[in-house]
This record gives sequence, C-alpha cells and structure tokens, in this order.
Amino acid sequence: MDAIECIKSRMSIRKFKPDPVPSDILKKIISTAQRSPSYKNSQPWEVAVVSGAKKDALTELLIGLLEKGAPPQPDIPEPAGWPQHIDARIKKTFAERSAKLGVNINDPDLVKKAKRANFRFYGAPHCIFVFQDRDLPSWSIFDAGLFCQTLMVAAHAEGIGTVPQAFVIDYSAEIRRFLSIGDNKRLVIALSTGYPEQIEPSKLFVTGREPLDSIIKWIE
Repeated sequence: MDAIECIKSRMSIRKFKPDPVPSDILKKIISTAQRSPSYKNSQPWEVAVVSGAKKDALTELLIGLLEKGAPPQPDIPEPAGWPQHIDARIKKTFAERSAKLGVNINDPDLVKKAKRANFRFYGAPHCIFVFQDRDLPSWSIFDAGLFCQTLMVAAHAEGIGTVPQAFVIDYSAEIRRFLSIGDNKRLVIALSTGYPEQIEPSKLFVTGREPLDSIIKWIE
C-alpha cells in the first residue's frame, strides 16, 4: 500500500474479528514501529502484548473496578481542560458523532457503556500496552506517540486494525500489577489489535480535519 494512502485510510477500529494475528505479523509490526525517531535515539518504549485467557482475565478485572466505582488513576493524567479553540473542536466532533449515532455520547450511562467496550478491547484478540520508564522526561511521551503512530500505520499496511485507548489506562496501577510490570514504569496507552470486522459504510463515523489554511502559516 502506498504510504500516503496508508496514512489517510487508517481508522480507529472498534469492532474486531476474534481470529488471532500470527505472532510473526505482530513482530513485524512492532519491529517496524521501532524505526520511529526518538530524541537522541533514546527509544523510550516497551510493549506488552496481551492475548487469550490472560486478556480475558484482565477484562474481568477492569470491568470489576468500573462496576464498583473505583476512581480512575491513569499514569498519564487526563487533561484538566483545553484552550477555547480546541475545546470547540472537541465539542463539534462529539456533537457530530452524537448526531450520527442518534445518541448523546456525553450521557453518563453511555460513557460507562463505552468504558465496558474499551475494557473488552472491542472483541480484539490482542491488546498492545505501551510502557516506558517512569523517570523519563515529558519529551519521551512525544517519542512514544511517534512509536504508536508508526505501529498503527504498519498494522494497517498488513490489514490489521488498531485503536488507541485512553480509557483502558484508567487503572494503570492495577494493570501493571496484573501484568507483573514494575512500578518504575508508566503506562502510556493501550492499543487493541486484530483483524477488523466489516462495518456497514453508512454506520461509520469519520472524524473531520481542520482546513489546512487554519493550521499553517507560510513565512518567507
């Protein structure tokens, strides 16, 4: 697949087939992501690929925490607020998605339902957790983002779907303990991974992008 087309056609997948992805393909995708640039070639990323019974048990753990009202404590805190122009962009996206789905996606019951779906990894056979040393500087989170973007595009080129999930890291400490990951690591993001289930095009919601002229300034 052409690189530009691969980037433009990648989507966040929220419905997966149960078929596992062969380990050699997962290794190829992660190996490709390792080619991502990083500050001074620090390569501040590590991954844990969780599948099978272990993933199912993790789902039960996370949904149990949700149902008993455990407060979210992600290693990377949720943003407390946004600048006005970005907040307006987010609200517009939420309104468009609500209209497309015919529901209010800000409704607390639907948010909880969405979290359950996240904790079930949307039916994906694998979840790739991205970690890094906790004492790394903030710059390294940027590098981890580059790694994740490359991983998602590499997966798409192989016909594999992914979705980055912030909700899943709500219970970072519990996930680290469950996966025997040391407290010296911070959980950056989770990416459900697998073969996409076909969805009727009319039911797809595709997020928009700002006009190019609104984000670029030409200086000569």
